[in-house]
Amino acid sequence: MNRPASREPSLLQALTPLLFLMAMLATAVYLYADDASYGANQIALLLAAGIAALVGLRNGMRWQEIQDSLVQGVALAVVPIFILLAVGALIGTWILSGTVPTLIVYGMQLLHPAYFYPAACLICAIVAIAIGSSWTVAGTLGVALIGVAQGLDMSLPITAGAIISGAYFGDKMSPLSDTTNIAPAAAGSELFAHIRHMIWTTGPSIAIALVLFALIGLGGGGRGDGVEAFGDLPAMLGAQFDLGWYLLIPMAVVFALAVLRFPAYPTILIGALLGAVFAVVFQPEAVLALADRSDLSRPMTLLSGAWTALFNGYQAETGNAAIDELLSRGGMISMLNTVWLIVCAMGFGAVMEKTGLLERMIRSVLKAAKSTGSLIAATLGTAIGANAVAADQYMAIVLTGRLFQPEYRRRGLAPVNLSRALEDAGTITSPLVPWNTCGAYMAATLGVATLDYLPYAFFNLASPLVATVLAYAGFKILRLPPQSDAEAAAAISATAASPAHARD
Repeated sequence: MNRPASREPSLLQALTPLLFLMAMLATAVYLYADDASYGANQIALLLAAGIAALVGLRNGMRWQEIQDSLVQGVALAVVPIFILLAVGALIGTWILSGTVPTLIVYGMQLLHPAYFYPAACLICAIVAIAIGSSWTVAGTLGVALIGVAQGLDMSLPITAGAIISGAYFGDKMSPLSDTTNIAPAAAGSELFAHIRHMIWTTGPSIAIALVLFALIGLGGGGRGDGVEAFGDLPAMLGAQFDLGWYLLIPMAVVFALAVLRFPAYPTILIGALLGAVFAVVFQPEAVLALADRSDLSRPMTLLSGAWTALFNGYQAETGNAAIDELLSRGGMISMLNTVWLIVCAMGFGAVMEKTGLLERMIRSVLKAAKSTGSLIAATLGTAIGANAVAADQYMAIVLTGRLFQPEYRRRGLAPVNLSRALEDAGTITSPLVPWNTCGAYMAATLGVATLDYLPYAFFNLASPLVATVLAYAGFKILRLPPQSDAEAAAAISATAASPAHARD
């Protein structure tokens, strides 16, 4: 006997889990402040997922279908989770090996507080364009720049905002980036046409960010009064580690592998293991101190210390509390809370998608978009909302692109308009959501809470606003050439068979 199909959810049903989640997250922030992501937000996401599941059951879905969607949703986060764990290991061994301390010392010598913020943004942007990965830039250069900021007594939230602004600009404009390839694939546009079209929104956005960072630096803003706590940081780091240019080789290897298009996880893991080798070779006393195993031979103690840095990070004991806090970081264990957050968020997003609640909300938004400007604005808003609900930039890009592509084609709009909007909101706003995979990653890697750096991620905030203004102004909105009925039918058939649509 055939089982009847599940009913389509109503708009109220679609909004119920989301409204509940917003109320729970607001309550969590009120009760726990910066500690909300250490358990309270995870509970909120799981309870909201439960409400979405109840709606699905109410509409005729089977529990097994919902359970399978949870498995599939979490499976999407497996690679980011392994990358996150590898970054934790990399931070631990790069501190132990002297790589991060060397970068901090060189950075303090080269960067002046007056231009530190725009310089940090530009450095991250250039490297991200070269390697195509905002995550790799944040996990390597970003960690070092945070250390430089502490040494120069600069604001950590503003520094994190500069790092993220530069990293995401470079990631977005690099043909090596995965999101820069996914967005045109989801929209049906061509890669380099997509990149050229993004210049009109990305260029003004990064210019706005650089001007704001420069004004903060030149105006003396973003400074604290705690520089005395670090004393003479370069001298103290030199007393703890043997510093030298050769300790930057692990970073050069990671960047080279990224340029050669090696997958992110093995690239970062190789960097972490190379850091462990460099630690044993160049910082043996620090490795022995970290191991603290007098019952083992020296070779085994060195192995124990390097191994400890991989899973438990580096623990500094310099006698200076501020420097100990600066250097005591890393290890896979430091990322476990973030993994917990990502798993819960992806579970919520997966249930919302499987039960049709996410698509129901997006269809309501699409109906309200009458003009071209409002259609593009709806695309931007949907991608931002999908980042919050689906908790992953890839899902935000693909879902939004899949649902909006037919409407763009029907209105005669070139697909580069859609792919640009997907990047302007789907890619760029992902690190601004605390429970999104990108927001959780940046907070864990840089050691700055998402809501703390959010006001200073100027590029990420400006990009969707600039895109909205240009959309309503009708500036650089490309049209499709006129098609015959046969050509239109063939295009629709090709769209239906594209990989982006084959994910259903």
